Amino acid sequence: MSKVLETKNINKYFRKPVLFHVLKDINISITKGEFASIMGKSGCGKSTLLYILSTMDTDYEGELFLNNELVTNESSDKLSYLRNKHIGFVFQFHYLLSEFSVLENVMLPAKKLGEKTFQEIEHDAFEKLKILEIEHLAQKKASRISGGEKQRVAIARALINNPSIIMGDEPTGNLDSHNSENVFNIFKRLCDEQGLSLLIVTHDEDFAKKTDRIITMSDGMIL
Repeated sequence: MSKVLETKNINKYFRKPVLFHVLKDINISITKGEFASIMGKSGCGKSTLLYILSTMDTDYEGELFLNNELVTNESSDKLSYLRNKHIGFVFQFHYLLSEFSVLENVMLPAKKLGEKTFQEIEHDAFEKLKILEIEHLAQKKASRISGGEKQRVAIARALINNPSIIMGDEPTGNLDSHNSENVFNIFKRLCDEQGLSLLIVTHDEDFAKKTDRIITMSDGMIL
């Protein structure tokens, strides 16, 4: 199986106010089409790890590979490009621009990447809304839709550049059980039908139990 994401001996220190070893020898790999979740108590290093895996935090020791390419020590411009092209993000808060339409929100990362025409991006964005069964909301302002719908729009936006992997930080943290289950089912379908890899940090045990693999963290280590 091809690896979408891999770490080799990642260590992370916080140096202030005192030296603190926050991540200890992290070795993980995520294969194509794998749906993995990360669980652990608050403060165990889950979000810190996700920031490193997503290439946003570059202050660590060890190596990070994206699609078998070493990305450690790459320039911030190169990382920004790789992140936008290969990684889709879904957070606890949807971070939609409320004055923009649903369709415009989904288009944003593709406009930033700048590899397609406006018409192509608009068409792709509409296709992603169709996958998530919310194409009827395309022209609505993001401020005018429900919480569950907003999270679907956020997922559509994460998919717009056809990433290799979607990373989520508590993507169901603000949703009721019905909408949480919807989000899980969407992720599972993307995994099964499109071979997308998913790495989701969650506190939701019901969600994690249904994923292919649970990576459990404690005190900066993987158990």
